[in-house]
Amino acid sequence: MTETPDVDTHVGPTPVLAVVGRPNVGKSTLVNRIIGRREAVVEDRPGVTRDRVSYDANWNGRIFTVVDTGGWDPDAEGLAEAISGQAEVAVSLADAVLFVVDATVGITDTDAAVVKVLRKSGKPVVLAANKVDDMRTEAEAYGLWNLGLGEPYPISALHGRGSGDLLDACLRALPELPEHGFEEVGGPRRIAIVGKPNVGKSSLLNKLAGENRVVVDNAAGTTVDPVDELVELGGETWRFIDTAGIRKRVKEASGHEYYASLRTTTAIDRAEVAVLVIDGGQTISEQDMRIIQTIREAGRALVIAFNKWDLVDDERRYYLEREIERDLVQVQWAPRINVTARTGWHIDRLVPALNKALEGWETRVGTGALNTFLGRLVSEHPHPVRGGKQPKVLFGTQVATAPPHFVLFTSGKLDAAYERFIERRLRETFGFVGTPIQIEQRVREKRKRS
Repeated sequence: MTETPDVDTHVGPTPVLAVVGRPNVGKSTLVNRIIGRREAVVEDRPGVTRDRVSYDANWNGRIFTVVDTGGWDPDAEGLAEAISGQAEVAVSLADAVLFVVDATVGITDTDAAVVKVLRKSGKPVVLAANKVDDMRTEAEAYGLWNLGLGEPYPISALHGRGSGDLLDACLRALPELPEHGFEEVGGPRRIAIVGKPNVGKSSLLNKLAGENRVVVDNAAGTTVDPVDELVELGGETWRFIDTAGIRKRVKEASGHEYYASLRTTTAIDRAEVAVLVIDGGQTISEQDMRIIQTIREAGRALVIAFNKWDLVDDERRYYLEREIERDLVQVQWAPRINVTARTGWHIDRLVPALNKALEGWETRVGTGALNTFLGRLVSEHPHPVRGGKQPKVLFGTQVATAPPHFVLFTSGKLDAAYERFIERRLRETFGFVGTPIQIEQRVREKRKRS
């Protein structure tokens, strides 16, 4: 269905369409239909998990983002609370909402509960009456006028029936540009406080702010929405984003956790530097490693804060050092601080660490200095010979900062190990504390003599 020339060529924010509805109404099938490829997981049972949640789409020359949201289980406990919590967060992320209802079932109590949330949001809503495969079902679809959301668009996500008209309606509902652009320019430096639930993120923000601005509770997952707070520290104003903890993989998370992890990813995207809070008394977990990977992939600066340090004894410190050497080897460049958010012990070390990380994130190496460095490096430590060939670095340039991005022109493909060696030496020579480095290779093919 989708007319997708090359969505990757688009630069800048795009409007967001959230697809919401009960389980098993065909949301993922419809998302696949909209994006023109089978990426959203489809299975004929409620609660099927999915690896990705947002996709690029293009219709009639307009590019937008589709967010495929998890369904709501009508038999779940605390249904009303679950529905409002999930729907409000999903809708708050979007510029418009595509509400999918199964026309063969009609209006259910769950559908009616979601409608209340949608009305309260004030966001434009397009109503899709799915599973309309013939004229008889089409007549049933018009019963959905009773939801009070305007005209229901009868479609068959499976067969594509009516999907063009539905997408035209979605484009009319979406603004040309998203209401909330995340690429904020100027203003206070933006810091995302991230980490698993119950590691002390909110306590840290409250201690930094000098007052209780964020609800703190020992129950994991108290914070759901990121809360932006302007805080004066070290003579500067900083914008802190306190995020809900990432408890599980997004594809395994359910309910408000699913959306909380979505919001956390959004907060990282909005930030310039992320402070990963880890409970010093607990083993560094796979979840912590996943958050680090998210930060690196987003190209954000990183500071690691080991919290609850007052509870860390000598034995735990010994094992923690071993864990850091083993698990944090990929981010040895990130400044690490030990703090106790509850008492405020050593939180004054956060600002110097943030400044150091931001400085590294924005470091630029001149082309002359970079090529002098590369020339010396290649002569002292040439690339190993592979299959009778020895690729060389011919020239290098730094094409961007925040994060630093280098392009290396080479005579052949460099080994991943040699690329890591170049990155290590770049850090030793030029700093780049607290920031990931992106290295791109461009192989120059030898011209064949005619």
